[in-house]
Amino acid sequence: MSRRRLTRRGLLVGAGALGAGAVGARLLAPRFLRPGPVRPVEELSDGARALVTAAFDGVEPSGMWDLHAHLIGLGTGSHATWVAPRMRSHAHPVERLKFDVYLASAGVTDLDRADEQYRERLLALHRAANPAGRLVLLAFDQHVTEAGEVDLAASTFHTPDDAVLELAREHPDVEACVSVHPYRGDALERLDRAAAAGALAVKWLPNAMGMDPASALCDAFYERMAAHDLVLLSHTGIEHAVHSERAQSLGNPLRLRRALDRGVRVVALHCASLGEQADLDAPRRPKVPAFELFLRLMGEPAYEGRLFGGISAVTLINRKGNVLPELLRAQELHARLVNGSDYPIPAVDPLIRTRQLVERGVLDAEDRGPLRELFEANPLLFDFVLKRRVRVLAGAERLGFQPILFDSARLFRA
Repeated sequence: MSRRRLTRRGLLVGAGALGAGAVGARLLAPRFLRPGPVRPVEELSDGARALVTAAFDGVEPSGMWDLHAHLIGLGTGSHATWVAPRMRSHAHPVERLKFDVYLASAGVTDLDRADEQYRERLLALHRAANPAGRLVLLAFDQHVTEAGEVDLAASTFHTPDDAVLELAREHPDVEACVSVHPYRGDALERLDRAAAAGALAVKWLPNAMGMDPASALCDAFYERMAAHDLVLLSHTGIEHAVHSERAQSLGNPLRLRRALDRGVRVVALHCASLGEQADLDAPRRPKVPAFELFLRLMGEPAYEGRLFGGISAVTLINRKGNVLPELLRAQELHARLVNGSDYPIPAVDPLIRTRQLVERGVLDAEDRGPLRELFEANPLLFDFVLKRRVRVLAGAERLGFQPILFDSARLFRA
């Protein structure tokens, strides 16, 4: 989009480089990716403000909850947040590069105050984007074995439940989504405490945490979740944080049937929009796009009112193919789709490429300039507006995501 933008995207090329290339990119990342101050809509150009106004057309701001915002920290605050040592090790330059890119994009400039800076900027972005809405902050549990033991070597990061529960108590516009691994010996007790403290949902990333949603080990957990009416937000599709073939298979959306059959309401995050996985209904069939399996699950009548899809990340540079056009055309599904940002992902400049969306015919070229301005001012607002601008041609009609999709609060209404 610009020379600066191309330089930023070049950092991703550095992420795949070896040795000195990756180290060099790591050293440049903070300088090129560090965001500017959060800017209110009133300070933006006429073109950018017009896109914001159009994006809110038909959307009730108070119902627009960001259902997918990560709370991440280095343990510099009052809670024992944690990031795997390999993410900060010079012996793992590619992992270290990713770590520095995320920190820089989230506005962290002082590692001694990392938790505070991350939290303050996220809250500021949310309130500038939509002060009437709410932010659903996600905890993140560790990798736990079937024997109930924490495997730190296999864990990526950890945000304790207390961290999000405390912020939800302190801020009326924050809701807590805890993360309890079902294999823990005290999983049910943790779940009870979280529900009593006001948690609305539970977050899983099976590929990275090591739980199999289709395992009988989860049955008692599902029954307790259903009793508390907690929503399960579960990653579906391939996850880049893990590389094991077995681990990736845990993100298969068909594995969520066990939770659904036991009365749990489930949001299949990302709509399984990345990668291929085994068709569990036809084991001899070659792997198919995980998105195809997601659509099959959504088409099963028994799961209406219980299964939803989260559209976070569907506009990113690595979501190619027909996923976005198919979701836009599936107007009948929009009442069962919900929105979330997956912050800090939408703040990572190299992952956003509006030119690609124009080339694919789902975005108007004239929108790129105002969208770029919105990204620089507020990545959370940019993410919402971009999802409201993408369109697909269906006959003589151009179809976009319907307003109801952005009323994520409807998941939690009695």
